[in-house]
Amino acid sequence: MEDSRFTVTVESENKKNGIHTGASIITRPLRSSVETAERGEAVVGSQPDTWLHDAGWRRKRSLAQLTREALPRMENYRNSKRALKRPSLGELHGDNLITEEDEQRQNQRETKSPTPVVGIKLGWIQDEQRQNQRDTKSPTPVVGIKLGWIQGVLIPCLLNIWGVMLFLRISWVVSQAGIGLSLLIIALSAIVCVITTLSMSAICTNGEVKGGGIYYIISRSLGPEFGASVGIIFAFANAVAASMNTIGFCDSMNDLLSTQGVKIIDNGPNDVRIVGTIALILMCIICAVGMDWESKAQNFLIAIIVVAMVDFMVGTFMGPSDVEEFSKGFVGLSSTVFDSNLGPDFRYSENLDQNFFTVFAIFFPSVTGIQAGANISGDLKDPASAIPKGTLLALLISMVSYALMVLISGGGALRDASGNVTDVLTLNGTVIDYSAISDCVNTTLGCKYGLHNSYSVMQLMSAWGPLIYGGCWAATLSTALTNLLSVPRLIQALGVDRIYPGLIFFAKPYGKHGEPYRGYVLTFFVSLIFLLIADLNTIAPLISNFYLASYALINFCTFHAALVRPLGWRPTFRYYNVWVSLLGFLMCVAIMLLISWVMSLVTFAIFFTLYLIVHYRKPDVNWGSSTQAQMYKTALASAHSLARTGEHVKNYWPQLLVLAGRPQHRPALVDLAHLLTKAGSLMIVGDISPTKMSYKERARVARAADEWLRGRKVRAFYSAVSGYGFEEGARALMQAAGVGRLAPNVLLMGYKADWATAPTQDLVSYFNVLHTAFETRLAVAMVRVSGGLDFSAVAGEEAPASRGLTATSGSSAELRVRAAAPHILHADSDLDLRALHPDSQPSSRHNLNLLTLTTSRSFTISEKSDKEKEKEKEKKKDKKPIDFHKQIIYKSSSGLEVSNDQLTQMSIFQRKQVYEID
Repeated sequence: MEDSRFTVTVESENKKNGIHTGASIITRPLRSSVETAERGEAVVGSQPDTWLHDAGWRRKRSLAQLTREALPRMENYRNSKRALKRPSLGELHGDNLITEEDEQRQNQRETKSPTPVVGIKLGWIQDEQRQNQRDTKSPTPVVGIKLGWIQGVLIPCLLNIWGVMLFLRISWVVSQAGIGLSLLIIALSAIVCVITTLSMSAICTNGEVKGGGIYYIISRSLGPEFGASVGIIFAFANAVAASMNTIGFCDSMNDLLSTQGVKIIDNGPNDVRIVGTIALILMCIICAVGMDWESKAQNFLIAIIVVAMVDFMVGTFMGPSDVEEFSKGFVGLSSTVFDSNLGPDFRYSENLDQNFFTVFAIFFPSVTGIQAGANISGDLKDPASAIPKGTLLALLISMVSYALMVLISGGGALRDASGNVTDVLTLNGTVIDYSAISDCVNTTLGCKYGLHNSYSVMQLMSAWGPLIYGGCWAATLSTALTNLLSVPRLIQALGVDRIYPGLIFFAKPYGKHGEPYRGYVLTFFVSLIFLLIADLNTIAPLISNFYLASYALINFCTFHAALVRPLGWRPTFRYYNVWVSLLGFLMCVAIMLLISWVMSLVTFAIFFTLYLIVHYRKPDVNWGSSTQAQMYKTALASAHSLARTGEHVKNYWPQLLVLAGRPQHRPALVDLAHLLTKAGSLMIVGDISPTKMSYKERARVARAADEWLRGRKVRAFYSAVSGYGFEEGARALMQAAGVGRLAPNVLLMGYKADWATAPTQDLVSYFNVLHTAFETRLAVAMVRVSGGLDFSAVAGEEAPASRGLTATSGSSAELRVRAAAPHILHADSDLDLRALHPDSQPSSRHNLNLLTLTTSRSFTISEKSDKEKEKEKEKKKDKKPIDFHKQIIYKSSSGLEVSNDQLTQMSIFQRKQVYEID
């Protein structure tokens, strides 16, 4: 049984160089599976019972029976640097032809070989050969250690969350806010962190996440201005958080030493500074050794923290072991104590009248570890999968542990206790009601123990106290380690992107893993400065503001991208919502203001200062941010709305189509058009090229024209048509230029001064262009100046890049003052030399008699003395005035001499020129 379908196979590969040169079509009938079975043929490598099914499965997956076209060849799409690439249409047309001179210059630049290469080669083939040579000589890329989601995200997040507040401040939070409001603080913190985690996960799964963490996420989403600003703030917050956790470690160390009667200086701030500096140095060394050692240290530290928490819970259920612990406020789990600690009891503490948001500000840094995995995203095997999975699980575990700590400490310890055993014993030695030990609040001596007065309550309530000290040290040091590890990498990412020039020095990598050792030194000194404050509660609110600002921007990134929905917004993480992200942004800003509006304003001021620095520096980066997508959608929506708006004489704007060719060739015509539009209406510079331009040539010409327009501060669009004569090209521009209502209504062109001698066909074409303009209801304006408007011979082929008439150094349009011309400036000159060549300043030995020269760039030269002026007047009476305009000679880089009159004509419409001549 024959199958009527045929397969067409195209073989067109040249075996010599891989260029497709031809095609040979081979047709053969396809046999059905039944016929194949009748002939007893079997599929090689398949079982007799399944070969028919396998053949059918392969047949269903194949597209051969659905088309007569040649199917794509796999070797043309392999991801290999050495594979020959298919040439583009422009390359086949010869756009990239390399002449003998170009080849020789290229070889001299790359290999410094004097041997010339004869002949013409295709540019794309030579590019491949050079690429292959570079590939063989390129060094082995730096590849760091890659971590999984447990080791790279879960454990760092847990260590960063379980910080100094876990063992030193959770009991104080319960004493101030009570059990109820403490749980509310944890819940509010959890809501902010969960929303931020969802937003961060959506951004991380939208594309490749490299090193830089929060900075990389925000900069690639909202642009370099937002990303760099938040990156600096976040790096600073992490560095300060490292010092805060180090202070917590030192406070715990001082408590332990004080129980043994040991001190270094004062068992207070000075001891914190000494021990903290040593600890910072050791931790920076551990981080600088590498990721391997740091990850091993983290595993050991998290084990100690978990054991310490279990020790605390077991000790609470066991109850006090002696009367001394009872007198210090640890009475064991009791419903009465739980009820008494349920409500808030805000007091004056830490030099401040506490309230809900001041307590929240001190607690919030304990939940700011959700970014730990994203901070080292460059060291993760699969950041898009690891970050959401590890961060959400770490957040769930930490919030549950905090809630259990609040419930247990609030139900087993008193707010105030005297510590006197006699307050709880009767004369016969029996224990009485523990309410007596809280009466110390009303005494002059006050209370030294209890949730309100002691930061070591958890050590008192544990089954074995030393484990709590070990857990506290592990929690504080592990968080400090994570912060010290992330800050240098974030600084390195900022330096690599060259956003802030001052950070480039700290971005240099060292070793096979690219460790930023200079960044570690910078982080150490920043942390050391805040370590010298030696007060935990002073640093915590500052960190809270910086972290909340960072989280607000993360939520705003997701909200903005999800709202604009550019084509590149396709996160694989689906558990996010645009309005939930907006809620997270508003919550972060509101909490910042409620904590401290002064610090919030300072944070905003720092952020906007950093933002403006990047905005005005305009780094040469293009990351496809959502702000660009928003700009496009806004412009498109405005154009559609404008198209539906009726015309009215009150809202008339002259929208000019300027037939100036390349704008640098007719600067006076462009300047006049700019005076008419004043950057407030549409201006299109039309260029008609009779020869067909390739894509690269068109892009080069358009780029040069745009740079020239920007340098001259002219807001206009450059539009070119090629392959048409003047008449056809002008008709095409008049009919197709613009979008909707943003279309030209005025045609501005030069006057044809050579109408009497021009060929008849040129004159007819010029007349037909005017006729077409009137026919399409365009107003027509013709500009006629003495000397004409066309200066293409002076400007050359390349466009001036930065200033009105002056090109950048080395350009073919650059005009230089001939050094042999004496006295090139005089009283009658209307030329601004700075506009022509900024580096050539008038020499003082010329003794110029110019009071004030006002042009587009004006400057003032001092007057001569009265005697010199009188002498000049006498000379003028005897001699005829010299025409200095004709004596001033300029020379372009192409060797053409340009007179001052020509330069004056080129800038005649730049601005109103005022002269004050004595």
